[in-house]
Amino acid sequence: MTPDFATFFAAPAAAPPGPMPNVATRHFPVLFLSDLHLGSRACREAALWAFLQAHTADTIYLVGDIVDTWTAVGSHWTETQHRILQLLLDRARQGVRLVYTPGNHDSFFKQYCGQHIAGIEVVRHIIHTAADGTRYLVTHGDTCDDFDEKYPLLALLGAQIDAKFRGLIATVNRLRRRLGLKDWTIAERAVKRFNDMVRSLDNFDLRLSDLARNHGADGVICGHFHKPDLHHDHGVAYANCGDWVENSTALAETASGRLLLLDWDAHGLENQSFAAPTGYGAAAKGI
Repeated sequence: MTPDFATFFAAPAAAPPGPMPNVATRHFPVLFLSDLHLGSRACREAALWAFLQAHTADTIYLVGDIVDTWTAVGSHWTETQHRILQLLLDRARQGVRLVYTPGNHDSFFKQYCGQHIAGIEVVRHIIHTAADGTRYLVTHGDTCDDFDEKYPLLALLGAQIDAKFRGLIATVNRLRRRLGLKDWTIAERAVKRFNDMVRSLDNFDLRLSDLARNHGADGVICGHFHKPDLHHDHGVAYANCGDWVENSTALAETASGRLLLLDWDAHGLENQSFAAPTGYGAAAKGI
């Protein structure tokens, strides 16, 4: 479905969120974000808005599924999502390098690979060389999704059902807040647990690691599977940004070239989350 891109720049009537007061901005040389799913009811827009306000970078990689064209974008486009897009465009105008590798939900933009849109480089994939010399293949990851490749219509149907269910959860939670009740989290946790269980049966990280080797890279940085992770289990570095639908995570590269997995929901701007010891299994970890 081709979205009406005029809606991206039409400010809705809803009141925008205010700026975050007294929040110190954290700067990294490079940030990697994927699966924002702007235009979808499933987008965790408040968390994403807060994260972007609290972090800056010299280079930002947008690793696919930034805009969700599998849904009726205009009907779910909010003021917060408008501000998120404008913030990214403003940073490109201010000299931040933005590199965009479209995924399956925003495949409309693949026709612009090799071009610049509003100062953003659009590429199918790219090799990123970290400060320590490590070479990473940066790609969304949908080309290594066997299910999407074999059953595209079922994948589309599943995504639409998931988005509608999350929209229902969001509606219920708005009503609960008006009544002074806590958010209904059981349903969302159940969906996430089911999705994690299904993904655990797939070796997508192995296929992506092989793809990195095929490109002569030392590792891969991807998204798509909504499963944030960092490991070396398959002989190269595997780094998945995660998402802003089921999780609120991103990857960052430090000045030394180390990759960190940032979990905004779990740690926010707590310093210890970025000083966590190297290892696997921690909410914020590095390689």
